[in-house]
Amino acid sequence: MFAIKDIEQIEKRGSSLPEIEKQISHFRKGFPFLKVLRPATIGDGIIRMDEEKVSAAVKQFTQKVQEGLKPVKFVPASGAASRMFQSLFAFAEAADTNEKAIELLGDTRFKSAKQFFDQLNDFAFYEKLVAALGGIKAIDGTLKYCEIIDYVLSDKGLNYGFLPKGLLDFHLYGRDPRTPVEEHMIEGALYGADNQGNVMLHFTVSPEHLNYFIEKTKQAALQFEHKYGVKYYIAFSEQKPATDTIAVDPENNPFRLADGFLFFRPAGHGALLDNLNEINGDIIFVKNIDNVVPDRLKKDTVRYKMALALLLSEFQERIFNYLRLLEKRSEFISDQQIAEMVEFTEKALCIEPDENQYYAHKSELAHYLFRKLNRPIRVCGMVKNEGEPGGGPFWAKNADGTVSLQVVESSQIDSNDPEQNEIAHHSTHFNPVDLVCGVRNFKGEKFDLLEYRDPETGFISSKSKDGKTLKAQELPGLWNGAMADWITLFVEVPVITFNPVKTVNDLLRSEHQPL
Repeated sequence: MFAIKDIEQIEKRGSSLPEIEKQISHFRKGFPFLKVLRPATIGDGIIRMDEEKVSAAVKQFTQKVQEGLKPVKFVPASGAASRMFQSLFAFAEAADTNEKAIELLGDTRFKSAKQFFDQLNDFAFYEKLVAALGGIKAIDGTLKYCEIIDYVLSDKGLNYGFLPKGLLDFHLYGRDPRTPVEEHMIEGALYGADNQGNVMLHFTVSPEHLNYFIEKTKQAALQFEHKYGVKYYIAFSEQKPATDTIAVDPENNPFRLADGFLFFRPAGHGALLDNLNEINGDIIFVKNIDNVVPDRLKKDTVRYKMALALLLSEFQERIFNYLRLLEKRSEFISDQQIAEMVEFTEKALCIEPDENQYYAHKSELAHYLFRKLNRPIRVCGMVKNEGEPGGGPFWAKNADGTVSLQVVESSQIDSNDPEQNEIAHHSTHFNPVDLVCGVRNFKGEKFDLLEYRDPETGFISSKSKDGKTLKAQELPGLWNGAMADWITLFVEVPVITFNPVKTVNDLLRSEHQPL
């Protein structure tokens, strides 16, 4: 199947032949479904914090930072903005003249494009667009529909068809627009500064956009450091070529380009586990680039980020105390202490053992507890499900026979199984990607996060290249398969903390508009 030049190409990318062969095996066999037992709900896997607890947590987290806790903020920001403008791309393809555009705006197929034009002056980038165009309207007073789209998407104007989502103008402050990367910098100042005022930020970016990010963050730092009394330390990383997955043809044979070389594709956000694995920090805040709000709505986001971080820290302290006990020989640990750890692991951490575990010898039980407690930990904010597509919180069966909390994507659930479908249907909450992560063990050493992923998760999709059909494979998602073997806690957070921008018209929602 592979010639010598193929192996050389694979190794040059930083991968290995066994890894590529495993990917091809997944194409042929598919990925096994995850068995979900029930949705995680309030009181059964999801923690609800009342206002008093949140306020107390904010104060306690602030105190821990003053005592030396070092936070880092990690933001996946490599996503291209072009998907935000699919409706405009489609409209532009159908409307080659302004007359045709006017006619098509009455077609229900293009209602998104009509909304875009109807509320054009409500976008934060409107003034820049006008300046680039030199006039929005034609002589007869109608909008220059085709020209407007061209100047929004191409390098004639805003170049939003090329730029990443993180560098688009999302919000307006007076006459000054602000991008998502700037909003994340402000968030970092509000909840991510250490006791010296240092804000550690890490953005994952695409190589073609790196210089744009560097320039934007340098400019913003000059303004925000003075305003918020902080010092920014901003790092960037790119998705590694070694994490790309091989593409195959419909018969599951390696897909080859016209020159005979193998074709590899980016493996989705799960590939960013390698980037996350290289970050040092006592706690790591994780949040998507497009989930930002203007300053007037940041209060809840800041407070709940601090509350999640405090909860993580408290659980870590108790876990670390138990691990220090368990590191000793089991005969030095009392039966009462073992019973206490068992109850904590099952009731507080929501880790249910397989049915035979509690019948094990004391030393075996101690070994089980050490293995389950000595892992990375994440506290995940969950919002009430209001119909958004994506993963949700569930109790799920693991490969070792235990049960734990997992973020599960719909593609991981067997849609042909009525019982599994019914369980998925009763899910009450949604994963907004609002995480706080602890990646050091009780000795202060970093975990190797690659050891705590589930390689048997992922999904396969149909794509095309040069007019030919191919199959692509994504690695385990960063929030589910890539963190499948982490200690996981779910906490309900307010819906207002989740404001993603998937299409350009999402920016017209009140949450993204000035008062």
